[in-house]
Amino acid sequence: MRLSDLTHDFSKGGAESSSGLRDLAQADGVLSVRYNSRVVSASAFSTGPAVALSSFSTAVLANEEADTKVNWRPIHLATKRLTDIVGAALGLLLLSPLLIVVAAIIKLTSAGPIFFRQERTGLDNKPFQILKFRSMYTDRCDLSGVAQTVADDPRVTPIGRVIRKTNIDELPQLFNVLLGDMSLVGPRPHVPGMLAAGVRYEELVNGYERRHAMRPGITGLAQASGLRGPTTEVEPSVMRVVRDIEYIRDFSIWLDIRILFRTVINEIMRGKGF
Repeated sequence: MRLSDLTHDFSKGGAESSSGLRDLAQADGVLSVRYNSRVVSASAFSTGPAVALSSFSTAVLANEEADTKVNWRPIHLATKRLTDIVGAALGLLLLSPLLIVVAAIIKLTSAGPIFFRQERTGLDNKPFQILKFRSMYTDRCDLSGVAQTVADDPRVTPIGRVIRKTNIDELPQLFNVLLGDMSLVGPRPHVPGMLAAGVRYEELVNGYERRHAMRPGITGLAQASGLRGPTTEVEPSVMRVVRDIEYIRDFSIWLDIRILFRTVINEIMRGKGF
């Protein structure tokens, strides 16, 4: 694999960082990230906070068919879909008491529907309606997804803070998995026109559309690597797309298992949501 290295210093942040990344996005190819001379790969989960990165160099993969072609075997995709169906069905069955209790509390403590629906971009860039437990006051919900949720967001209800902290609000997406809109593991589905540091993702990151080559997931390599929360900073926002593309390139059932395990540890057991 031939790499064409382009080094940029983003330590100053702000508009200069965004401008540098926009310039870089003109290069043709898939973005991966090298930090401290080590290319981050799908087989090495990040253990440190990605938001702490002050500078990094990006390596743009040479635009060759051998580099950009994803060699998925039909048996692997069939196995993934079967795993999704079985996993989602078992999850809904085992978690049904919890889902019923949460639904009842939401209905009793604030006016509005139990579920929150929002348009997201799915497989092959096709839109679908994602399903979540409603965690905000109905009159303050942002269906467009432009106003991203932050810590101590006044729009969030008391029960909403609990289910967001524990990521229980995401569990209804198991229905999306059964319907075929989503997978247990894959790039997280973005709202159309998703912004990263005030810039549309497709304008900021060349090859961004390649993250739509697979069904979006309830969790993904980016989330298992600690990359989550508002996309208001350039570096972690770009890193998310890098991880998404790496996942699609290196997809395997074994990688899915590792991501699910890491998600349970990081996101649920440690309560990293907000």
